[in-house]
Amino acid sequence: MFSIEPKDIGTGKLHQYLLGSIGPRPIAFASTIDEQGKPNLSPFSFFNVFGANPPVLIFSPARRGRDNTTKHTFENAKKVDEVVINVVNYDIVQQMSLSSTEYGEGVNEFEKAGLTMLKSDLVKPFRVAESPVQMECKIVDIIETGTEGGAGNLVICHVVKIHVKEEVLDINGYIDQYKIDQVARMGGNWYSRARTGMFEVPKPLSTLGIGVDTMPEEIRNSKVLTGNDLGKLGNVESLPDESEIQDFKKHEAGVAELVENKNQEKIHKQAQRYLEQDEPMKAWKILLAK
Repeated sequence: MFSIEPKDIGTGKLHQYLLGSIGPRPIAFASTIDEQGKPNLSPFSFFNVFGANPPVLIFSPARRGRDNTTKHTFENAKKVDEVVINVVNYDIVQQMSLSSTEYGEGVNEFEKAGLTMLKSDLVKPFRVAESPVQMECKIVDIIETGTEGGAGNLVICHVVKIHVKEEVLDINGYIDQYKIDQVARMGGNWYSRARTGMFEVPKPLSTLGIGVDTMPEEIRNSKVLTGNDLGKLGNVESLPDESEIQDFKKHEAGVAELVENKNQEKIHKQAQRYLEQDEPMKAWKILLAK
């Protein structure tokens, strides 16, 4: 057996061993605001429930291992002691992943990920309308476990109100574990879908994805493309230029005919097929072709 003492390896390598070993991990999709009321949304898989009386959730926006900086969520939590923890299911996993891109301070991840801000009842941060369960929380304590890169920051929250979509309830009024269709984080790019098993979601680009909010309205409001489709489209760094689009239209079988017929539904379905094949640039080319 291969054995390791943490002091003998670097933090980054240790981090990968820990995350590869401990999983699947539930995801706290945490919504906070800063002192100026600007929203922030980010997922954290160092998270779980720790009690029911009082109802306690704890998540950890850890210090970045590469440069020991802290995350906007952590800074917000220290200044505004409220958070909404939204449950992540399969329907929003791509948008959740896109929101984890490290956009600059003040950028609204709700908009970048194409998610809907829903006003909370008892706290200031917004809920994620697409989430099947949204928990409004008061932050009662923050415990910093260290001062070096990779150290955890335990944000201890008391749940003050829970919102559950009726569509995930069973006949007795409890959450149906099949209907809620939760996902959890594993090591590397891997996730687990509770009701079917493992699947892979590539991490957002190290550079900034364009985000859902920059897309043309007819794409954002498509009746064909799902939230996951939009999340994949929003994770590209830049759009293809006109010459690339025309070259694609000329050489990709069937594309020219689709575009010339101007049937938006068929065009969007073909784009969706490209996305299912993990070819987002092809999807963009057919969506932008004229």
